[in-house]
Amino acid sequence: MVNGALIRHMTHKTLALTMGDPAGIGPEITLKALATLPDPSLFPVLGDPLVMHAAADSMALPLYDMADISDRREGCVNLLSTSRLSALPAVGTVSPEAGHAAFQAISHGIELALAGKISGLVTAPIHKEALKAAGHDFPGHTEILARFAKADVAMMLANDEIKTVLVTIHMALRKAIEAADYDAQIHAIRLAQQGVRQMGIVHPRIAVAGLNPHAGEGGRFGDEEINIIAPAIKAMRAEGLDVSGPWPGDTVFMMAREGKFDVVVAQYHDQGLIPVKYMGLEKGVNITLGLPFVRTSPDHGTAFDIAGQGIANPSSIITALGIAQKLALSLPL
Repeated sequence: MVNGALIRHMTHKTLALTMGDPAGIGPEITLKALATLPDPSLFPVLGDPLVMHAAADSMALPLYDMADISDRREGCVNLLSTSRLSALPAVGTVSPEAGHAAFQAISHGIELALAGKISGLVTAPIHKEALKAAGHDFPGHTEILARFAKADVAMMLANDEIKTVLVTIHMALRKAIEAADYDAQIHAIRLAQQGVRQMGIVHPRIAVAGLNPHAGEGGRFGDEEINIIAPAIKAMRAEGLDVSGPWPGDTVFMMAREGKFDVVVAQYHDQGLIPVKYMGLEKGVNITLGLPFVRTSPDHGTAFDIAGQGIANPSSIITALGIAQKLALSLPL
């Protein structure tokens, strides 16, 4: 839940929310999250006016159209238009128009953040097929942010019990194995340390998962642990980080949940995300590490199957907003 004390004492420039794919649940959960706040105007929405006014009307929420990011009306949701759809996209349907509108909200948000006009973004879910149909061939938010911010990033998934940072993100497993090299290990471990410290853990205990079954079983099931992962861990320990492993991927998350580690560095997408998502999509938050601004998002997709029904659960985006506030407070003024 968003912390009211954080809202009242926040000294940074504001955070903005992007609407996500307008054919999905993004507009709905964004407005539901803002409706829980004492003053929703603190967090402007970047999106399409046709879409957002329709969603706000269905929820009987007042919506103010901002002239620019500094034009704020207290007591209501503030919208900065980033696209101009001529018709509402059909809910639950992939369309290039929806994909392009979602992309425009993200790209405008990145511009604002890089210009120092906002301290970060909380992004509602986008649909990768809609993005591609619109001519934006990115695997997801993380790659868009990395490209336009010119940053070398890592993905963290977190809930109340587990935090994990990925060595590789959106790629075929065969390519992920090749990409999980020494430099990628070093990068992920360093960003895991940085990210967890920003979340308030001063001396994080970092576990690194192995790539192969049983972490390679001493080389019987693969030698990546011996030749790549263990040397990277040794190098990071020499720099003073409290990092250990490689641990078997099938038990390391259990140990983290028991409190033995503060964050787990996972080698590939599903290794890291399955444990977090299994504990409940409404509890998880996606955090992009390595950016010059804050970015968080809910740990679920566009949910086309329930879009437009008014039943979407905003818990994950509410949590994402709360974590974004805490991270923003750790940034230099």
